[in-house]
Amino acid sequence: MSDMPLLKVEDLRVTFSIRPRGAWPWTPSLHLQAVGGISFELEKGETLGIVGESGSGKSTVARALINTVPASGGRVLWNGQDLLQMGSDARRRHRQDAQMVFQDPLAALNPRMKVGEIIAEPLTTHHPDTPRAEVKRRVGALMERVGLLPNQINRYPHEFSGGQCQRIGIARALILNPDLVICDEPVSALDVSVQAQVINLLSELQRDLGISLIFIAHDLSVVKHISDRILVMYLGRAMETADAETLIDRPVHPYTRSLVQAVPIPDPKVELAREHRVLEGDLPSPLRPPSGCVFRTRCPRALPACAEAVPEMQEVGPGHFSWCPVTAGEVVKGLIASVSGVRTVVD
Repeated sequence: MSDMPLLKVEDLRVTFSIRPRGAWPWTPSLHLQAVGGISFELEKGETLGIVGESGSGKSTVARALINTVPASGGRVLWNGQDLLQMGSDARRRHRQDAQMVFQDPLAALNPRMKVGEIIAEPLTTHHPDTPRAEVKRRVGALMERVGLLPNQINRYPHEFSGGQCQRIGIARALILNPDLVICDEPVSALDVSVQAQVINLLSELQRDLGISLIFIAHDLSVVKHISDRILVMYLGRAMETADAETLIDRPVHPYTRSLVQAVPIPDPKVELAREHRVLEGDLPSPLRPPSGCVFRTRCPRALPACAEAVPEMQEVGPGHFSWCPVTAGEVVKGLIASVSGVRTVVD
């Protein structure tokens, strides 16, 4: 890998101003911090998985990276250039290099357009002088590449299944030969068997085309099959990040451990024997997040000090970082065991 990452995100923050429903015009707006300082790097040809509960800010991060949601702070460096400081023309060029696959495959497609037109739309928008014969050739080649028949080019989205619609969305994202494809929960609306097909397709495309992927999901069992590294988020903040194997086998942060323990194990004997710890309480409101560590209200290991200051990043191993000083200190002392097989925490 090169010295300069394809994408480097530093302290990314996204804040929305919300006016309460039915409020008077002079009522001050509320500020909702959807993303509270996220940092990560993405190398060329790498897959970064981002996991967390609904409402953790995963999709907001994705939209901030392609500038469909304005960032309120931080830096997003694309090949060393800050996207947040670019002009409109430079941002338009960047949109060709970073494409997105959305969660609901059917809702993401225009029902009044034929499949060929949908796939070709980014190409005809950014390169309107492309000859029609070349557009048709590229669309047909991409349809075959994602597992669709070229003779389906004149059909409408409602004539396809959910998995086929997601393949159409993937083909549309690839028509401009991007360097990065952001997949925002692309398989959550699909059946399990179709999920595996789409994930395998994305893995093949990444390997063959050399693209980078950001794969967003709330299901850790899905993310671990495709990701090189995983970033765990909770209420707009990072909890832990490491390579996929390390994070699954040796999670450090209490929230990550709860996510790992929630993944079912195919062996019934092991599944019955292992310890299950269910998180208590609900996800706090992002309008009124807890002080200090945002996870402390649901954390079984929380201490009074956790309410006083936002945790700083702690390195607990090569490329393994946690935002929990309590468990990070225990790793140094060797008190936290692996969660392979029967996943338990050594208290």
